[in-house]
Amino acid sequence: GEKGIKRSCQTVLYWIPVIFITLIVAWSYYAYVVQLCIVVYLLAYHVVFILFTWAYWQTIFTKPMNPLKEFHLSYSDKELLEREDRGESQQEILRRIAKDLPIYTRTMSGAIRFCDRCQLVKPDRCHHCSVCDKCILKMDHHCPWVNNCVGFSNYKFFMLFLAYSLLYCIFITATDLQYFIKFWTNGLPDTQAKFHIMFLFFAASMFSVSLASLFVYHCWLVCKNRSTLEAVRAPAFRHGADKNGFSLGLSKNFRQVFGDEMRYWPFPVYSSLGDGCSFPTCLVNQDPEQPTSPGHNPPPNKT
Repeated sequence: GEKGIKRSCQTVLYWIPVIFITLIVAWSYYAYVVQLCIVVYLLAYHVVFILFTWAYWQTIFTKPMNPLKEFHLSYSDKELLEREDRGESQQEILRRIAKDLPIYTRTMSGAIRFCDRCQLVKPDRCHHCSVCDKCILKMDHHCPWVNNCVGFSNYKFFMLFLAYSLLYCIFITATDLQYFIKFWTNGLPDTQAKFHIMFLFFAASMFSVSLASLFVYHCWLVCKNRSTLEAVRAPAFRHGADKNGFSLGLSKNFRQVFGDEMRYWPFPVYSSLGDGCSFPTCLVNQDPEQPTSPGHNPPPNKT
């Protein structure tokens, strides 16, 4: 029907940024390897290229994790909630359900965070994505360049994608610079390669600037143990909003995303700590009514 056609058109539109980036990367490979063809640099180039494309692929195709079933309302609770008027009576029901869950955050008004669309009590740091139409664990943002939500399941991959794409662009800019200078001093033979060398330098240097700012910003977020959404609006706890509520110190904050085992840090394989539904917080002792946080769970098998 009409809705199906509209949804199909939206799906196609959402993939346009990913196709654009893929074409740019494919062309840069052709321009560098075929047209520039600096044999000395090719080994290093391919290492960076493989890590970059691997991280990009993982960011795109790793499905965002959704809340576990214990956060979803049971059939009886749904019926009970529907019968009550909106307001304090509904909050009483939600508070009863949330009491058995490791939840420390609230809405700005102090209410239990509840998703009407998914019919669940939101775990800490979980938000509903309007594009995916799902609640995403530790949602950072919905990224059109990967046509996916960046959240708990793929945030490490997203960080590595930024790191390796920046390294890729800097490497190309640095190794192409001498040929770019020769282009302007008419030191290059008049071949098809001239266009590729000039445009490759411009594209790589421009992307380097934008990627550098984005990468530095997300490094700051990792160090502070915040998501983009939490940087915009601090999470609210029972005692009030606190932007540093989930910060455990630089080392632990970094390990939350990259894991405890250093050998997995440089590679886009899953190694983040926890289950995405509960997070250690420096404020846990101020909330005695809540169950103890389960802390760090071991990551699943690496694939």
